[in-house]
Amino acid sequence: MRPLPRLSLAALMFTLAAGVAVPASGSTVPTVHPDVETPALYDDEAGGNSNGDDPAIWVHPSDSDKSVVVTTAKEGGLNVYDLAGHQLQHIAAPAAPGPDDEPGRFNNVDVTYGFGGRDLAIVSDRGRDTLRVYSISNGHLTDVTDPAAPFVFNTTQGQVNDGETAYGLGAWKDSTGTYALVSRRHTTSVGLVKLLAKPGGKVGYQLVRTLDLPASFTLPNGQQWTPCLEPDELPQVEGMVVDQNRDVLYAAQEDVGIWRLRADLTGAPVLLDRVREYGVPGTYDPATEECTPGADPGYGGNHLTADAEGLTIYYREDGKGYLLASSQGDNTFAVYRREGSNSYLGQFRVGADNGIDGVEVSDGSTVLNVPLGDFDEGVFIAHDGVNTPAEGDREITNFKFTKWEDIADELDLDVDTDGWDPRD
Repeated sequence: MRPLPRLSLAALMFTLAAGVAVPASGSTVPTVHPDVETPALYDDEAGGNSNGDDPAIWVHPSDSDKSVVVTTAKEGGLNVYDLAGHQLQHIAAPAAPGPDDEPGRFNNVDVTYGFGGRDLAIVSDRGRDTLRVYSISNGHLTDVTDPAAPFVFNTTQGQVNDGETAYGLGAWKDSTGTYALVSRRHTTSVGLVKLLAKPGGKVGYQLVRTLDLPASFTLPNGQQWTPCLEPDELPQVEGMVVDQNRDVLYAAQEDVGIWRLRADLTGAPVLLDRVREYGVPGTYDPATEECTPGADPGYGGNHLTADAEGLTIYYREDGKGYLLASSQGDNTFAVYRREGSNSYLGQFRVGADNGIDGVEVSDGSTVLNVPLGDFDEGVFIAHDGVNTPAEGDREITNFKFTKWEDIADELDLDVDTDGWDPRD
């Protein structure tokens, strides 16, 4: 998520290949309730400039109760929580290399298993345009990043300071190695980055290739459409997840929709769903730093209200399961089939209950099917971009944990606790 201009639009009804649905702003959207929340994070100097964004779950190899949740907090670094939401560890983001340079800013995180016999948390540092890599042992993180690790996309510190840096991230492993798919902020680029074992147990990486998603689109009426953004910015990607069994990457281009493409970034991407605002022209006003929308041509989707954000996969046996996407603009989550053409299945929101507030303007999320402590039928964890109760004008965020069976019951989805093991 970034504070860019937004078009204020009513929900649209438009038939897509994924199906027709009632707009998520309607009263028919089912509501589930969180069971656990993490402590509040404050994005100001007193709070260490901590702004929650993305969670990942590490599954303990022998005792699921000891599994942990690793989350990013931008300039606030990393926080590690137990399954009850208690903080176990805090890791500071790197300091700025010079007085006029950007400090570390941890954006997205993902977990991978069995790299040289170790489990790793991989983090995109958008402030420094690097990846940070942490080994995980018994729920504790240790920095194993190669000190000589290069910038991901840039070549000089001056370019890094301009802000087109490593942004979204999803881990992927196949027979050729362990990778991170990394998007580039303020551009349409996605890079394939391979992890490399280095002397002394350190982990480095190299950029293998990049792919640029479209920045403008030809509409059915023959006109060209480009999302309205600030000058010199293109529609970026943040939320990403790889289907580990199919080697398929899903990438959420925030102002456009969700793409499906090969995880090795070869072949042609397919736009499987569009945001409601797709195709709506806008004029940027530098005085207000907002976009004034034009007439809606009616080419948008039904299920996502910009920004399209966090993506995660619930795995079931026999290649089945669900792709979940954060529809940030209307505080809901869309659910698609994992298999086939990713047909749309429904929508839900996470609402307040038992003294825990709901989830709003969610960035990252993650889901697991395996039993984890009291979440014995799986868990869905989402970033909450507007944690309450409010404290003046402080920006407050945190993370909410919800039982998977509650979501499954509301949307008539399946619970499959042994159809997939993230360690396999």
